[in-house]
Amino acid sequence: MFDALVVGQLFSNEEIFKSLKVSNAGGIRLSLQDRAVMRAVVMTSVQGLHGTGENPYHDRLEGGILTYTAAGKIGQQTLAGVNNRLIEQATFNFPIHGFVLVASRRDATVGPKRWKYLGLLEYLRHYPDTQLDADGKVRKVWLFEFKIHRDQQVLPLADEAAISSRILLDSRRNGVRHRDDDEIMDQRDHQQAGDFERIERVRGRLLAMEPRNFEFFVKDLLIHCGYSDVCVTKFSADGGVDVNARAGGRIWIFENTLVQVQAKRWLHSVGRKEVAELRGSLQPFAKGAVITTSHFSKAAINEAGEDGKSPIALVDGFRLSRVVIEENFHLAT
Repeated sequence: MFDALVVGQLFSNEEIFKSLKVSNAGGIRLSLQDRAVMRAVVMTSVQGLHGTGENPYHDRLEGGILTYTAAGKIGQQTLAGVNNRLIEQATFNFPIHGFVLVASRRDATVGPKRWKYLGLLEYLRHYPDTQLDADGKVRKVWLFEFKIHRDQQVLPLADEAAISSRILLDSRRNGVRHRDDDEIMDQRDHQQAGDFERIERVRGRLLAMEPRNFEFFVKDLLIHCGYSDVCVTKFSADGGVDVNARAGGRIWIFENTLVQVQAKRWLHSVGRKEVAELRGSLQPFAKGAVITTSHFSKAAINEAGEDGKSPIALVDGFRLSRVVIEENFHLAT
């Protein structure tokens, strides 16, 4: 067993549940004392290690953020039980430890130590989403977003509670967060719920794309929809313009207008910061758009349409997937 957690180090499942005194199974594991959470462990895996029947979740590690699907493989998810306990960290500052599975349990070439320690997790927000369950049926899920803290490379378990509390309090005090970024807007058309399964299958394929490939997908979709002079810009991670295009004859009232797109192949939500960054990168008189596979926060939507500023068009993952379907666009395999 171990007496300290080291970021990047591999651990076995047995070491984790015995040393941290949590259960030996499940994606969310708690250590309780008098019904209070003393620590939590969140177990996730990289895409492609399992089939959707074994792991239907769209968990994602993106830029220091872990987007994590709540517990429950089949049927509608709720915020009951262990799911609800994660939210309590915002009040009680208990440590949440993140581990990612780096090799399938069926891979005999890898020993028992196949869980990599990510670091301390800070709960940021939670919101509903739609995914396919282990039976391939569309259902409501809850997504959690956690900030991954890696600066504390070695975390002695003897000082775990004090270190966690300090890191969380410092992060909230020093971090720049817009309150409305914690409210994620549901832009699905619930009047067309019968299409959710088809939409979610398309969205799942978009989420599986590499970020650079997603930019080229956006380019091809714009060409398919009648835009001209479409080109992908040099790849960067600076939050600027990813795709340039000009409105074609099908968009006749704005024909030849320069459209500049930021493409976000994200699972975690797009906030006010990303919308403001795109606006600051636009050429004079260009129209801006953020296209994502995820969601927009209330702050992002307010920023996009704020009076006195150039409006930014927002296309979330559901709307984008519906466009793919309605425009009969073929997704490359």
